[in-house]
Amino acid sequence: MKSAVTREQVLGFRARVQHLDRAAGTSEPLAPAVLDLGVQETGPDGGRWALAIRGVDPAAIPEDELILLWTIRGAPHWYRRRDLARVAAAVAPFSDADAGKRIYDASKPLREAGIDNLTALDAVAAAMRTVVTKPMVKGEVSTRLTALMDPPYLRFCRPCDTTHLYEMPFRLAAVRAGLQLTPNTSPPVLAPIRRFSPAAEPGPDHDVIRGYLRLLGPATPKHVADYLDAPVKEVRGRWPDDVTEVTVAGERRWLLTEDVPKLAAGPVTLTRLLGPFDLFLQAKDRSLLVEQPARSKTLWPVLGRPGAVLVDGDIVGVWRPRQSSGTLNVQLDLWRRVSAQARAAIEEQAERLADYRGVTLGSVLSDVV
Repeated sequence: MKSAVTREQVLGFRARVQHLDRAAGTSEPLAPAVLDLGVQETGPDGGRWALAIRGVDPAAIPEDELILLWTIRGAPHWYRRRDLARVAAAVAPFSDADAGKRIYDASKPLREAGIDNLTALDAVAAAMRTVVTKPMVKGEVSTRLTALMDPPYLRFCRPCDTTHLYEMPFRLAAVRAGLQLTPNTSPPVLAPIRRFSPAAEPGPDHDVIRGYLRLLGPATPKHVADYLDAPVKEVRGRWPDDVTEVTVAGERRWLLTEDVPKLAAGPVTLTRLLGPFDLFLQAKDRSLLVEQPARSKTLWPVLGRPGAVLVDGDIVGVWRPRQSSGTLNVQLDLWRRVSAQARAAIEEQAERLADYRGVTLGSVLSDVV
């Protein structure tokens, strides 16, 4: 008989394996397991804040030992530099069909021109290598690539009122070209990676399917496919053998067998202000994370995502920063009343956020909505 796993067990498991239970300053800078799968760097409270709330002292984060790459879903992610070769193998499309899904609408004109998707990514990467021989802003790279590539690779962009490469092939080819993103640049600046050579295989720690199961499990092949923007068939065909089937809210799911005992741990006791793109919020079973559809829409709008207030493993509301003249105010929209102890912990986390941003905390205002 398959074991039934409760929502509380799942959320507690994820908080622990993602190291959200680590106190401030207790974690080695490169230790958090989320760096295996990649820590998304989107917005001011992105990758570094994600590491900070996992016990890392932000001042101790060694940028020379981290590398920023366009990878999963074309988003910028931090990784350990020493893992680069295995990461490059892990984030590559599984197949031509997978590449076609990941590059979205760019696949159609390539197919009509008789160009395979992987061949196209390699062609863009080869052109990128000839163009980016030193740090170069994205717009200049795009302009030069447009002059080099054939019409099936290009599209007319209405917002830009010009013709340039499709966006996703541009982003997903960057790692294949051996290019990294320069931190703290807007617009993005790409630069060559010295002595870059991808590994033949990612290895178990960086395999993206295993990584999802390890950090966001129990899960289904569809959850993983949605996270990667890959076809479910491709994920199912690479599903690990060393998994155990469980049920969550009546749904069949799987977890790496070695992690099953971790589900039995007791409830977590922690409070965190999760950034809008924190890995905890990237799980594709959103109805498990947030049970009411209206609240789900509040946490994951099309534009302008807020952060999430995490109390003892459960999301109890959203938060938004308001920063002006060196002062940070935090607006909380809570979905239920919290204890005085939880309120004090939230305010402590807001102080940490202000320190992280290098500003003074003004107010922490809250409404119960």
